[in-house]
Amino acid sequence: MPKPIDYPTVHIALADRSYDIAIAAGLLGSDAAWAQLPRAHAALIVTNSTVAPLYAKRLEQALAGVYAQVHTVVLPDGEAYKNWETLNLIFDALLGHGCDRHTVLFALGGGVVGDMTGFAAASYMRGVPFVQVPTTLLAQVDSSVGGKTAINHPLGKNMIGAFYQPERVVCDLDTLVTLPQRELSAGLGEIIKYGPIADMAFLDWIEANLVALLAREPQALAHAVQRSCEIKAWVVAQDERETGLRAILNFGHTFGHAIEAGLGYGAWLHGEAVGCGMVLAAQLSRRLGGVDGAFVQRLSALIAAAGLPVRAPLLDATDNAGRYLELMRIDKKSVGGEIRFVLLDGPGRALVRAAPDALVRAVIDAGCA
Repeated sequence: MPKPIDYPTVHIALADRSYDIAIAAGLLGSDAAWAQLPRAHAALIVTNSTVAPLYAKRLEQALAGVYAQVHTVVLPDGEAYKNWETLNLIFDALLGHGCDRHTVLFALGGGVVGDMTGFAAASYMRGVPFVQVPTTLLAQVDSSVGGKTAINHPLGKNMIGAFYQPERVVCDLDTLVTLPQRELSAGLGEIIKYGPIADMAFLDWIEANLVALLAREPQALAHAVQRSCEIKAWVVAQDERETGLRAILNFGHTFGHAIEAGLGYGAWLHGEAVGCGMVLAAQLSRRLGGVDGAFVQRLSALIAAAGLPVRAPLLDATDNAGRYLELMRIDKKSVGGEIRFVLLDGPGRALVRAAPDALVRAVIDAGCA
């Protein structure tokens, strides 16, 4: 019998779709991390060309004691490959190995791998179980949690997908050791996000411990991942399918997604675009009376100190703000072509609301100057 779980977990309470997020170092090699998953003959590990040489063999060995067959498919790495063509590589592997509807998929990688594996699991034979094994800080604190799965379209990010919850999320903190510094900063962007929208005490803690986080101090990273997951778990439990409260988790994302699409997927990392998007969203919040200039300056300084851009890029030489608006209208929160922003209604409080185009243009013009 496997040993009882003796590492920190965060519970996602969703009735019969509930699951745990395991957070600790050394989980890839822990028998307990893989115990009590759905029984199946086969497992398919989905990873990418960067992560596979680092961790695929370790996960294959761990799962060999659970499943009779363990297969691995290696995808190209990068946001530019989060599309139909790459998604089909997963289906090719499932069908090529004769995988049945009990096969368990394991997403070993960052947010792109997690999103595509989840979407493949939701679609293959109309739904097979999957497990998130995030190896980037951004995926551990955000994209692996909550059941959002998707691929990109040239006109919009994450516009084609499904809500589909994993069986478990396994965050092995040891995988953060090999993370490039730029990817670490991108993950810090999603961590910082939780403070302005829900927990100002956590924002205070991030400011006080930013140097430790950038230095990958294990205790600091463990707390940051756990607290981020706790906040997201609380939100998702109340609004699984983003009909209301869950939208606040997209603070900075409306601007950020426009940056990603406008520059071309992969030019900026998702966390970089979100970091810059939070600065723009905070500036828009200030102009609408939600926060004062001192708070905007504080948030912008923290985002910059985390190694993230705070100056927005030009997307169009003729009508830059118009291009931003065009891209932001293709957003899941938009209603009838009206852009709905996640804005701050005071420090630690967020809401979803529209804003006049003229005001948004002014924020973009100032943010790109």
